[in-house]
Amino acid sequence: IVYLFSRHVTTEVKEVFTIDEIKGEIRLQGKLDYEEMDSYEIPVEARDKGSPPLSGHCKVVLEVLDVND
Repeated sequence: IVYLFSRHVTTEVKEVFTIDEIKGEIRLQGKLDYEEMDSYEIPVEARDKGSPPLSGHCKVVLEVLDVND
């Protein structure tokens, strides 16, 4: 199974997060700022290597906490 961001993922999400194609782990590439964005919706797809390939879709919701307040 291969994990990837859906075609509907925004460019902003691609700049902030990466996804491990094998494990499906979503990792942060930099810092998050609550004042800029307090939550992210990340559409993810899991696809097998069959012929034809089958896929499943989900949405990962990430809420950013404001640690300064």
